This record gives sequence, structure tokens and C-alpha cells, in this order.
Amino acid sequence: MVNTKVDLCGITLDNPVIPASGTFGFGYEFAEIYDINCLGTFSFKGTTLEGRFGNPTPRIAECPDGMINAVGLQNPGVDKVISEELPKLAKVFHKPVMANVSGFSVDDYVETVRRLDQDPAANKQIGWFEINISCPNVHGGGMAFGTCPQAAEEVTAAVRKVTKKPLFIKLSPNVTDIAEIARACEAGGADGISLINTLLGMRIDLKTRKPVIANKMGGFSGHAILPVALRMVYQVYEAVSLPIIGMGGVSSAEEVVEMMLAGATAVEIGAANLIDPFASQNIIEDLPRVCEKYKIKELNEIIGGAH
Repeated sequence: MVNTKVDLCGITLDNPVIPASGTFGFGYEFAEIYDINCLGTFSFKGTTLEGRFGNPTPRIAECPDGMINAVGLQNPGVDKVISEELPKLAKVFHKPVMANVSGFSVDDYVETVRRLDQDPAANKQIGWFEINISCPNVHGGGMAFGTCPQAAEEVTAAVRKVTKKPLFIKLSPNVTDIAEIARACEAGGADGISLINTLLGMRIDLKTRKPVIANKMGGFSGHAILPVALRMVYQVYEAVSLPIIGMGGVSSAEEVVEMMLAGATAVEIGAANLIDPFASQNIIEDLPRVCEKYKIKELNEIIGGAH
């Protein structure tokens, strides 16, 4: 019998599979088609201080073995997430959820986390904060913090002051030295690191001779980025003494195991959910078979096993 449980900053997950922010909404949409309590947890839709319509359309471009998106953090804002989205989620998901937070200034991040942390009902639902300093789809924030070690440390330290919950910082792959950014987050008081967010990419329409999406560039995700994600998780595992949530192109139980061997404690599933809404459930159901095939009895014991 395979034990798929893992410990993520003191909270036990039934399995390491976590649908990634932006690919799973606020969960209750997926609860209409299967019992989402089978998940380890999930990271809910990126939340900002104020509501956002997002970027102009078109926002999506197809790519070989992936996609580019420039949705631009469309969300109702933290107050409506607290008053409307989380109460709906509480009816269908009975585990701690991961709160993904984005911002355009240090004060934005701090105030959004503070409101989520201080609301009694939201505080009870949230197990971890995932601070997105790596979104390539917005101007004036997001990735700007994730590409500078000093800025990454500043955001981490500021948010650390307003919550005692485990704090994961989500990193951008669009940097020269991912390990340097991870070390800066560790110095700022992070409890863990999430990586990678999307690569920066674009497509051009041959008929119009212009970029396909209105934002010109956007986040490239999908199966094609898996080797980059594995390499960066491997590097960060050697650079810091923090748990890692690995993501980027994972679409099978075998690839979950591969990501854990690179150093991940838990693994987020992103674009695969957009291709097949049952992807995360299918991966969870297949994990025991894959573990038995490779003689793995305890998933906790393989973390970093490739080092």
C-alpha cells in the first residue's frame, strides 16, 4: 500500500497534487463535476486588492504543446473574494485552501494578505498564502518584483509581518539566476517557494502580421515547459532550506514523481486542467499505480531524491 501523504509546512496533504492558481477558479466550478476533496489542496484564483477586469482581448494564443495567456489577473478583488467566493467554496471544499495573492506595490500585497488573514471565516479556510511576484501579464507589478532579489526580499518581509500562516513565494522563470531570487525570499522570511510561473512568449498572426494577443506578450505554459521547470526546481532545492511547490508543464502522475525527485514537496497542475477538467483527479487516481511501478512506498521519502 502506497502512502501518498506529504507534509506542507505542518499541514498534512492526502496527496501532493494541487491545481495551480488561475486554472481552477475558486474551486466550486470544478466541484460540479467531481468531488474536489480528493485534492491535496488547490491554489485559488490570483486575488488583488481591487477588482480587475484584466487585459484587453484577445488574451489566449495556442502554441505547440502549450498556450500563451495574458488574462491580466482578472478577479473581483479581495473584499468580494472574502464575502462571496470563499463562502461558496466552504460549501464544497473541506480542507485548507491556498490563497494566491498578487499586487502592484508592496502595500497592495500587504493589505490584501492582511484582509484575508484578519477575516475570521477566511482565516479559518486558508492554510497557506502563495504570493505571486512573478506574473508576466500585467504592467507595473507582478514580475517586476520577481526579477529583482532586493524587491523579492522586500515583498516577502513586508507580508511576513501581517500573517503567521505559511508563506510561499511564487517565482518567475524569466530571470538569469533563479537560485538568487529564492535565497532572497528565504532571507525575507518565506516558509516555502513555488516555481515556476509562466515563461514569457508570443505568437504572430501571419495574416495581420501583428501579435495574436492584445498584450503582445504573455505567459507561456503547458507541457513544453516541463524540462525548464524541473531544472529550476532542482536548482532551488540546492539553494535554500525551504519546502518547494513545483509546477510547470506537469500533466501525469509520472511527472509528479519526477518533480518530487527534483526537490518538490507538492506539485501544482496548471494548463493540464484547461485541457481536461478531470486532469488533477486522474493524476491522483494514477499515483498509487506509478508509485508501485517504481517501488515507492512513501512519497515523502522521495523528495529531492535526484540530488
